[in-house]
Amino acid sequence: MGRGRLRIYLGAAPGVGKTYAMLSEAHRRVERGTDCVVAFVEHHARPRTEVMLHGLEEIPRTELAYRGGVFTEMDVDAVLARRPRVALVDELAHTNVPGSRNGKRWQDVEELLAAGIDVVSTVNIQHLESLGDVVESITGVRQKETVPDEVVRRADQIELVDMSPQALRRRMAHGNIYKPDKVDAALSNYFRPGNLTALRELALLWVADRVDEYLQQYRGEHGIRSTWQARERIVVGLTGGPEGRTLIRRAARLAEKGAGGEVLAVYIARSDGLTSASPKELAVQRTLVEDLGGTFHHVIGDDIPSALLEFARGVNASQIVLGVSRRKGWQYVFGPGVGATVARESGPDLDVHLITHDEVGKGRGLPVARGARLGRSRIIWGWLTGLAGPVLLALLLTHIDADLGLANDMLLFLTLTVAAALLGGLLPALASAAFGSLLLNYFFTQPLHRLTIADPKNIVALVIFVGVAVSVASVVDLAARRTHQAARLRAESEILSFLAGSVLRGETSVDALLERVRETFGMESVALLERTSDVDPWTCAASVGPNPPALPEDADVDMPVGDHMALALSGRVLPAEDRRVLAAFAAQSVVVLDRQRLQQEAEQARTLAEGNSIRTALLAAVSHDLRTPLAAIKAAVSSLRSDDVAWSQEDEAELLEGIEAGADRLDHLVGNLLDMSRLQTGTVTPLIREIDLDEVVPMALGGVPEDSMDLDIPETLPMVAVDPGLLERSVANIVENAVKYSPDGERVLVAASTLGDRVEVRVVDRGPGVPDEAKDRIFAPFQRYGDAPRGTGVGLGLAVARGFAEAMGGTLDAEDTPGGGLTMVLTVQAGPSRAGRLAELVQPERQAS
Repeated sequence: MGRGRLRIYLGAAPGVGKTYAMLSEAHRRVERGTDCVVAFVEHHARPRTEVMLHGLEEIPRTELAYRGGVFTEMDVDAVLARRPRVALVDELAHTNVPGSRNGKRWQDVEELLAAGIDVVSTVNIQHLESLGDVVESITGVRQKETVPDEVVRRADQIELVDMSPQALRRRMAHGNIYKPDKVDAALSNYFRPGNLTALRELALLWVADRVDEYLQQYRGEHGIRSTWQARERIVVGLTGGPEGRTLIRRAARLAEKGAGGEVLAVYIARSDGLTSASPKELAVQRTLVEDLGGTFHHVIGDDIPSALLEFARGVNASQIVLGVSRRKGWQYVFGPGVGATVARESGPDLDVHLITHDEVGKGRGLPVARGARLGRSRIIWGWLTGLAGPVLLALLLTHIDADLGLANDMLLFLTLTVAAALLGGLLPALASAAFGSLLLNYFFTQPLHRLTIADPKNIVALVIFVGVAVSVASVVDLAARRTHQAARLRAESEILSFLAGSVLRGETSVDALLERVRETFGMESVALLERTSDVDPWTCAASVGPNPPALPEDADVDMPVGDHMALALSGRVLPAEDRRVLAAFAAQSVVVLDRQRLQQEAEQARTLAEGNSIRTALLAAVSHDLRTPLAAIKAAVSSLRSDDVAWSQEDEAELLEGIEAGADRLDHLVGNLLDMSRLQTGTVTPLIREIDLDEVVPMALGGVPEDSMDLDIPETLPMVAVDPGLLERSVANIVENAVKYSPDGERVLVAASTLGDRVEVRVVDRGPGVPDEAKDRIFAPFQRYGDAPRGTGVGLGLAVARGFAEAMGGTLDAEDTPGGGLTMVLTVQAGPSRAGRLAELVQPERQAS
């Protein structure tokens, strides 16, 4: 059995007709013979929508009682039992009534899809979770019912139901959406033209992104490399120079000219792992492009024009923005430059913009952070100059009549050797010197056309030629190597400076630093591994990229840091000269990891400090409340022990009663203090078991007068899964608080009822009540609302009650009592045997009927 398919009608705003469209689709499917049922559709008393339900099979809804009312929800069990081919489920973001099978309707839909049932559903754009803050800033209304974006994105089909703001307001004015008495308020608030236009734009952009995902997937599956200009997507090629800011701003202006334009800034780094740009400037440009709504990308590639075009076609870009080259005029002898190459090879599907800027013709001014090896093209030209050049020169000199002399011939061959050294380095120059000496011997020394030398002077000349050629080639090659090393060291120093500065400023997390390592060295994944000793297994402290190595020996490159930590990289083997920078990254990653752990320890220390503060406040708060009952007990005992007064039996009974009351009060205070201490230190461990409420609640009421309360606990209540001791203490504190604040003659009601798979205990009083803004504050330790006199408690009763309730997996909340007063609602979990007990209770009723 496969998973069902999900189709969603996405509404740009309430009232655009998404439910009507869903029902129309249902009628089309029924006409084609598809088994389609209405699992849940809310027509909101709209006549046209209600008419569309005619002719469709509806699954009866389930009824749930909640806080004195009866509500209907989708009966998931009934739909699963019916097993239709297609189910219609309206309002995907709806929150189910407490006691339902799932908390949210989209979770119900997930069950139907998992059972192989296709689902057609509806949702409005303002209910998407990621857009909650945006919608609130536009409309001023916070959407309480939301659905995760991923749930909607996973839909097999998404159809936008849209309508112009003017048409929607006309529909509203005609009474097709809300009742007439609500139309004016709606038109002047939520349904203002500006609000509707903004919501419509949000919906269009969100759906456009979804369509773009489908397009990218299709192009990847079919291997399509050419650009489809479905929307303007502009790629900005950055070199890390100061002109990059101008290019980014220009690209942003181009994107603004077309709706839905997107800017992607990309920096191409060479695969040797070291950037040829200032990291500081790149960081500034990254921030700028993100502030303008674009994205920044770091790509590895030796051939910059090819890598740039590959990236642009990979993201389906329509335009490329490049800066005019910063090279000086004479530097064009080495090639046409990146801009001209990209423009020539872009083809008809990509437009290339070359933007002028203030840095044109001023030289690059940036370190060329390449290795000591020259580029492939230069090495090839060096070998061609060193080997083919002497051959051509020998042919030229043998076919002209002028006799230049052996010395001049040697100088010409020496020139080719120097050129080979400049282009290709030492090896082509040495080959050129050896090959040139042979040609000189064969063609220009006596006897001609033989590899022998008759005149000793010519032998000396040839030896000097070879020596000078080798010396010049060595010097040129050494100078080139030193130049490259200096450029590399400069690039390394810039990277390390930026790295150290960001780490010291605390701007980099471990994951961000590892991502920087991955981008810098062109790796697939990076992991920071650690172990506590030499014999313990390795564990991953942090990682980035797919399939990070789990062991140092599994990685392509591993960099030990100390005895028990290592930085492991997979993707390619790094040359030895790159390990110095990698070692700096590894050391910094350990520093960042240690800093994060120190921050966590500081947070724990802060928590302990708060606990100490609470204990200090506890001592200050109880200094009077503990001494008061002790003083009363002491006075009563002293009076009874006195021989100066002859106490009557009534007086003695009164004094003993005072002693007992003071002891009870002292016991209650000490109990609350100990309970609060256990909650603060996290040492409360509930022992959950099933028990009847009528076994616990009466025991909790022993400390209050019997005539001050009414008890209503039905015998049909299911058993609850609680810790009896904690529940008794919670109820006792709640009831004591209610009795304390109830007016004389007003009885406190303690009632219990079921709510789905939970049981509620409601303690209702008719006291002064608590304002909404203070309802959460009354549960804080050492808080006593209003003008409660000293000596009536330390303000821990409700704090302990809520703490114990939460420890058992329940909740404790305060509500207003209708007519005045405060209602405490204690909710606990019903026992696992609840279903069987309910079946036993319901069965006799069915038999009787």
